[in-house]
Amino acid sequence: MPWTTEQILALAPDESSVKSGKGLSVARKWDSLGCDQVCAWGTIQGSGKDPYQTCIDLIGPAFKCTCPSRKFPCKHGLALFLILAQQPGAMTESQPPLWTAEWLAKRADKEEKKAAKSGGPDAPPDPEEQKKAAAAAEKRAISREAKVTAGLEELGVWLNDLVRNGFAALPGKPASFWETPAARLLDAQAPGLARRVRALDGITASGELWPAKLLRALSLLHLAREAWSRLSSLRAPAQADLRAVLGFTISQEEVLAQPSLRDHWLVLGQRIEEEDALRVQRTWLWGTTSKRFALNLSFSAGPNQPLDISFLAGTTLDAELVFFPGSWPLRALVKHRHGSQDAMPVELPHSSVAAANGLAADALTANPWIERVPFALAAVTPLQRSSGWILRDDTGHFLPLDLADTQAWRLVALAAGRNIAVAGEWDGERLHPLSAWADGHFVRV
Repeated sequence: MPWTTEQILALAPDESSVKSGKGLSVARKWDSLGCDQVCAWGTIQGSGKDPYQTCIDLIGPAFKCTCPSRKFPCKHGLALFLILAQQPGAMTESQPPLWTAEWLAKRADKEEKKAAKSGGPDAPPDPEEQKKAAAAAEKRAISREAKVTAGLEELGVWLNDLVRNGFAALPGKPASFWETPAARLLDAQAPGLARRVRALDGITASGELWPAKLLRALSLLHLAREAWSRLSSLRAPAQADLRAVLGFTISQEEVLAQPSLRDHWLVLGQRIEEEDALRVQRTWLWGTTSKRFALNLSFSAGPNQPLDISFLAGTTLDAELVFFPGSWPLRALVKHRHGSQDAMPVELPHSSVAAANGLAADALTANPWIERVPFALAAVTPLQRSSGWILRDDTGHFLPLDLADTQAWRLVALAAGRNIAVAGEWDGERLHPLSAWADGHFVRV
């Protein structure tokens, strides 16, 4: 596929890697360069005695380099990728060297083992061991549910006091005012609600409409507490929604054991944020045949733990996804990939702002705790108003944007007075654009 500089640099772990990668993306600085349909490779002299060996699995993409850098991908991987995209004629070798072939073989073997494991165990498990494991799991589940129940009862007392005393005295409250109930929810093994309580800090300084925002956030906490008391009466998808918002997790093995959905998934965009000392990467996908959205999450606990870079925004991926259970299933895992990522004409699903708002209404009706809904607008124009930036469609309807001026002006330049396609995250108040397309040209916002 025709890789673009924009897509490649989006893989960089930081700005210094972008600068270094660009500096090394000159063919004459490399001792050897080559590529075929599957991979690209090259050698470049570094500070060590032997040249660094760098290769890219284009199906991933995935990177391998013998340099000592702990960044992923390193500057050599980025530089090699940029040369492949910008100077394909410099890739003169056509036969992969042995070290590249060995790495690709190891990757293929690892993927085969992973696929075999997800397909089920080779031998039937020991019934006695299964029985013991099930009993232990049930005991742990009963203990945790009891802790969650006690924690939610305490949360109910705190919420009642908050509403009874009114909101007038809340502005200026120290962070500890919100952190104390959040910490108690963590002790009660309800980390999902703890995060939501912690997020209440700062709402009182978010503008003149803060009382309405705070009331809505508190209402969702109250709804979760009330729903937990009626858990057994809820349908299975609603139970899954509630457990997810409380912070109960499902193992990837359990999810991958479910039926998958194969489609050509358009990678709409990505966003990385810090949450509770973790870096969280959200990748939004759109099934071009199934007409379904999907959200893939990747987590990193530190600089030495890289995020998943196998999704390139603006490309399509032929893959099988498995969705987590829920009333409006959105989060998904990749079960199997078929071939490499390709470029294809962009046809985003939302023909108007009203269509996007309709999707949000359906999502929140099914699961009121959804925090972000993917919007993929086919034809909108960025405009500046006195109240801030907006995206307007041809009917005159518009969406307010959560976007810095520098990024907004970049959208204006891309549009050049015409409609463009924009994909982003809608949080119920503003749209945070992630990607845009104009005349087939992709831009990461």
